[in-house]
Amino acid sequence: MEVELKALEDKVCAIWCMLCARLRTENTHLRQQLANAQNEGKHLAEKINGARGRLEVLLDQIPEDEA
Repeated sequence: MEVELKALEDKVCAIWCMLCARLRTENTHLRQQLANAQNEGKHLAEKINGARGRLEVLLDQIPEDEA
């Protein structure tokens, strides 16, 4: 009985270690995806701000009606 319990304990420990390693790898992957998404968001925000600035310049160049 003692041997079976020790074998079961070893199996549970091995499964636990594998699960931790898998979750650690997944966590690293998700952190990288988040960093990439944040960088892309910053890049898109910069593009939007640039476009906004160019539109404001164009709008300022449109002559107003003299009515």
